[in-house]
Amino acid sequence: MAQISPKLLIPESFQVSRDDITGQLGLIWELIKTPLIVPLLQLGVYICLAMSLMLFMERVYMGIVIILVKLFWKKPEKRYKFEFIQDDVELGSSNFPVVLIQIPMFNEKEVYKISIGAACGLSWPSDRLVIQVLDDSTDPAIK
Repeated sequence: MAQISPKLLIPESFQVSRDDITGQLGLIWELIKTPLIVPLLQLGVYICLAMSLMLFMERVYMGIVIILVKLFWKKPEKRYKFEFIQDDVELGSSNFPVVLIQIPMFNEKEVYKISIGAACGLSWPSDRLVIQVLDDSTDPAIK
């Protein structure tokens, strides 16, 4: 039986010296680039095109929805019946809801008096107003 020579199995273009590895890698790259890499890149381009088209269609759809809502949606004045709180002598300030005001602070020596004073000066019945000062200051002089 005759021995099989490596020259019969490996194309002549691969039979360069073993030291020229960059040349062999360049040749392998040229051989696989066309049948493998180019179709993968084309597939990626088509996928990106489809995703861009979907994004465009979503933006157009949302724009149409926003325009329709702005045109045909009921205004809050028509949806809700709004009436001012009437001053009732018999009920006094119990006709008003209790309001909680929270004032967060952290080492704010310059503005704590202004903030608390502004909250106390609101035009709301004082027995229906709760003011909380949330002080996380690290300076004991401010606390």
